[in-house]
Amino acid sequence: MKKLLLLCICLAATFTTKAQTEDMKWNVGLHGGIIQYHGDLGRDWYKTDKTMYGFAGISVSRYLWKYIDLNGVYTRGTLGYNSGVTGYKSDFSAATINLRWNFVTSDYVIRPYVFGGVGLILFDRQLNFHKEKIDSALPTAGGGINIRLSPVMSLNLQETFMFTNNDSRDGIIAGKNDDYLMHMVGLTFNFGSKKDADNDGISDSRDKCPDTPAGVAVDKNGCPLDRDNDGVADYLDKCPDVAGNALMNGCPDKDNDGVMDSEDRCPDTKGTIALKGCPDSDGDGVADLDDKCPNTKPGTKVDETGCPLDNDKDGVLNDDDRCPDTFGIASLKGCPDSDGDGVADIDDRCPNAKGTIENKGCPEIAKQDIVRITYLGSKLFFENNSDKLRVASLTSLDELTKILNKYEGANLFIDGHTDSNGSDASNLTLSQKRTESVKAYLVTKGIAASRLSATGFGESKPIADNKTSLGRAKNRRVELRTAY
Repeated sequence: MKKLLLLCICLAATFTTKAQTEDMKWNVGLHGGIIQYHGDLGRDWYKTDKTMYGFAGISVSRYLWKYIDLNGVYTRGTLGYNSGVTGYKSDFSAATINLRWNFVTSDYVIRPYVFGGVGLILFDRQLNFHKEKIDSALPTAGGGINIRLSPVMSLNLQETFMFTNNDSRDGIIAGKNDDYLMHMVGLTFNFGSKKDADNDGISDSRDKCPDTPAGVAVDKNGCPLDRDNDGVADYLDKCPDVAGNALMNGCPDKDNDGVMDSEDRCPDTKGTIALKGCPDSDGDGVADLDDKCPNTKPGTKVDETGCPLDNDKDGVLNDDDRCPDTFGIASLKGCPDSDGDGVADIDDRCPNAKGTIENKGCPEIAKQDIVRITYLGSKLFFENNSDKLRVASLTSLDELTKILNKYEGANLFIDGHTDSNGSDASNLTLSQKRTESVKAYLVTKGIAASRLSATGFGESKPIADNKTSLGRAKNRRVELRTAY
């Protein structure tokens, strides 16, 4: 057995180094498995708790047709039966030759098959060929599956039923003949030489274009046909009957502008691909052939005729018009100013109220309102060491809401501060949460969140001495600021 395994390994190394592709017609395999008995003593087939012995083997297969292989297998091992009371055991060598039918072609990764054939079994430790030691196996039959692991190697799984002509190997002469079932697994390797790699009907020895794609018509040298002799094969040539060039996929291009003549609106004048082969002198995206204003300043937006755009007819061309679809004022680059404060509506934070340029079109915030906002910030209180607003603070925030509604374009900055008690990190977190509580309340009252900015500074900006209780009380505060 050990010598047989060593021989199999050496053969595998030889065939692997010589292997080429899955199209090769010869195949060898290395196999191993177990064998089970069926006869007068009993039936062990497919029983995992019964007698089973091991074997090893090699196989050789020859491709005959896309579905048929001729397969020979040689195995050596031990077979027998043991019920605990009766039984027998013998070393054996077996050779079978089978015709194998594959259900699918070699293009598939997984190829199931069935087979049938004949074989011989020699019973002995030595290969002494005496007639009384040889059983014929007729028929041998079974099935299996090949799983392609690479172009060279496949995994083989096979079940072989060997029905013999002998009834005495198990010691009982009269009764059922001794039959065996072999469960086999192995690796197989392809080798040989291909005859026509690209399957174009021209042998590789004569094929000057051995990599022609499948299905392409070829000449006597195995090369793709080229009727117009322009160097572009017909199967790639978009104009197979007119000589062209490779860049145009075999079509002509007289003006060499990258657009084939059949698609070129200006076939005698070099143009651009985007304009179907026509030139564009002023670079406005409209071909000279269609351009009613062919000398437009480069970069100017134009309409479909090539002339500068002025959608809203306000005297400001689209290229200079910030509001090209709305009639506006030239001094404001074509934009309207509804409240007449000199700030274009698109920039005016208060487009319906006359304001100042400095305030982005919004009116000045009254001094008394600024003072009141600052005062209201000093009347915001929270639960001890918490971001929860006390009820007394809500009245102040309601008044603050009314003031903010008077100045719809104004932003409010909410700054939170703490004293020095506690760690820097916890104070920073607490101050941030308190400002967000104020912001959240104002949002519930209809103030847009985009107008509110909440920032916690922790204990980093004291306004009094943190060593005294009065100073710490002053440092625990919320400051409110407004700005446009």
